[in-house]
Amino acid sequence: MTIFSIILAIIAIIIGYVAGYVFHKNIVEKQVDDANQSASSIIENARKQAETDRREALIEAKDESHKYRSDVEKELKKRRSEVQKQEDRLLQREEALDHKDSAIDKRESSLEKKEQRFNSEQKRLDDQQQRATALVNERQQELERVSNLSRDEAKDLILTETRDSLSDERALIIREGIAEAESQVKESSKKMLALAIQRGASDMATDTTVTVVSLPNDDMKGRIIGREGRNIRNFENTTGVDLIIDDTPEAVILSSFDPIRREIADIALKKLIQDGRIHPARIEEMVEKARKELDDTIRQTGEQTIFDLGIHSMNPELVKMVGRLKYRTAYGQNVLNHSVEVANLAGILAAELGEDVAVAKRAGLLHDIGKAAEHETDESHVQIGIDIAKKFKESSTVIDSIASHTGDQDPKYIISVLVNTANSISAARPGARSTTLQSYIHRLEKLENIANEFEGVKKSYAIQAGREVRVIVRPNKINDLKAVTLTHNIRKAVEKQLEYAGKVKVTVVREVRAVDFAK
Repeated sequence: MTIFSIILAIIAIIIGYVAGYVFHKNIVEKQVDDANQSASSIIENARKQAETDRREALIEAKDESHKYRSDVEKELKKRRSEVQKQEDRLLQREEALDHKDSAIDKRESSLEKKEQRFNSEQKRLDDQQQRATALVNERQQELERVSNLSRDEAKDLILTETRDSLSDERALIIREGIAEAESQVKESSKKMLALAIQRGASDMATDTTVTVVSLPNDDMKGRIIGREGRNIRNFENTTGVDLIIDDTPEAVILSSFDPIRREIADIALKKLIQDGRIHPARIEEMVEKARKELDDTIRQTGEQTIFDLGIHSMNPELVKMVGRLKYRTAYGQNVLNHSVEVANLAGILAAELGEDVAVAKRAGLLHDIGKAAEHETDESHVQIGIDIAKKFKESSTVIDSIASHTGDQDPKYIISVLVNTANSISAARPGARSTTLQSYIHRLEKLENIANEFEGVKKSYAIQAGREVRVIVRPNKINDLKAVTLTHNIRKAVEKQLEYAGKVKVTVVREVRAVDFAK
């Protein structure tokens, strides 16, 4: 390639570049002109749209302002109406107050006139009272002069005569009241008690202080006695029960006044007989197992008892004490059976009277709970029962039933009375309790002595096994009306001084004989 060709190529390139630049510049200028025209159009449109929006906003603002003004005018009109109504009410109230003031003024004027009349009338009455007092004093002095009696002497005389008169009237009222009360409640109470006894009837069997244990053969007696009597001595020392072995074939006797000890001994001896290995170490082992087994039995008995009675929410320790009642007796009567029967009877009586049946059953079951721990302290079973009930936070009704069931204090609640009644019914069942001849005679003698202590009594006789006392009075000292009063007083004395089951009938007999001879 020559220099000329190179120069031509360079010139061609330069010319191409210049031509491209010019062409591109024209295109760019055209695009700029188009963009300017488009921008002007957009600006013009935006200005027109802004003008339109401004006009529309102005119109909306005017409408909103008009609407707000209208609402304000309506609210002002409403407020003016309410203010006008309040002004009207105030005017009416002022008028009413004016009328009341006028009425009060008239009433005050009337009261002033009445007070003036009252003062004048009071003054007149005071004058009359003074004249009457002076007249009474004159009459009293005249009476004292005529009767030769002072005022105090006449007062004592009148009081004595009035007291004698009222004594007869009181006896008459007592007799009429008793007759009326008996006529009203006798039939209903008979039906209610008969129904309760019928529904709660149960067989009663007295417990004894001995238990007979059967043996498989007479050879077992020797094994129980052991060499030189060591087995029987160990058994008696461990259980605290007397083991009697006599000529009774195939049987031995366990004797103890403590039923729990006797039950433990019974269980342990039967286990020893069944095991066949009888020696001191084995005896102690079986006695300990018997104690644990009896403890479980006591707990299960208590749980079953409260379940059968429908009693809930009782402390587990108190439940065990209920179970221990199974192994306690009172006059030969099993205490648990007695308590369950009292609970059922009290519940039936409570249902008849509309009282709380659950509380009545609970109080009936726990009324003798103190006997579960009676042997552990010198206090009475009543006080022990009260302490137990308070310890386990029993209700005041239950505590009162425990405290009053022996008659040491008066019951405070109706349920306590029902428990006392159920307790008397249960204890008075034929064969329910066994008493000794000596205590029976002592009770009859005390019943007669109580009646004989009253003035005017000639002789008294306790009959029907102490269920009735007949009192023969002196007719010249006791009249018919005083006989009623005497019956009432003897009844109260018997209730206070004598302990008994059921009730005691008091009969006062006054006999007048007129004898003459025809000659």
